Amino acid sequence: MIKTIILHHLLDMNDLPAAERWFYRYHIPEVLRNRPVSYLSYRAVPAPPGAEDYGAFNYKIHENVSMGEGETPLGLISMTPEVVPLRVIMVNVPATPTEDFKGRELSLDDKTILRWVTVFRYPEGVSVDRGDNWYVNVHAPEVMRQPGLTRFFSYRVLPSAAAVRKGVSRFLHPESQISSDWHRVSEQWYENSNGWVESIIKSPPAYSKPSWAKHDKYPFFEPGVDFAGMFILERPTDDWLKTVPRAYL
Repeated sequence: MIKTIILHHLLDMNDLPAAERWFYRYHIPEVLRNRPVSYLSYRAVPAPPGAEDYGAFNYKIHENVSMGEGETPLGLISMTPEVVPLRVIMVNVPATPTEDFKGRELSLDDKTILRWVTVFRYPEGVSVDRGDNWYVNVHAPEVMRQPGLTRFFSYRVLPSAAAVRKGVSRFLHPESQISSDWHRVSEQWYENSNGWVESIIKSPPAYSKPSWAKHDKYPFFEPGVDFAGMFILERPTDDWLKTVPRAYL
């Protein structure tokens, strides 16, 4: 099975009402025509102080799990175009993480959960295998020393960028920015915003900068360009296979 992870960022927060109407009235029912195995959405929660320097997205994450490669089945009509411009990151990953670094033994009663979902891509000229060797064997063990980190796992993105872009090109807003050429999705969990601030800003561990890095500071990818993320809670805002949106008043 394939999980499609989509991060949305509003270029103008004044577009929030129109974006919500489009998602609920048109886009959600149209995605459900594709018969996903699972379809969840999470609204972004306020980012911790300082997170704006780490490419924080401000709107929502959608997670769709499908049986195939995430392409739209034949026999369906096109989707309703977006009504506002969005910055969108859309990637396909395996249904379960490719690496589970920390916290698998935790239960829901052990800690509260603030999820930091991040995506990044290695610089041009750095192969995914070379980048992953640093990330998995050098960087991840150092990240696990963050004082407030409770859970940490990661997905290697499947090489399907062209198919992803082709699948959404018909309903994009003309001013939307979409990218699918990313290499990894990771999640780092903290108990709350203070846990993130303690781990990332106040008391971070020492990190080994890779020789190919184009950004001097953790996470060694240029925020907002080659690194982006969003803060969400443990519970999805909507589980669309269980709750079909009702018509507006």
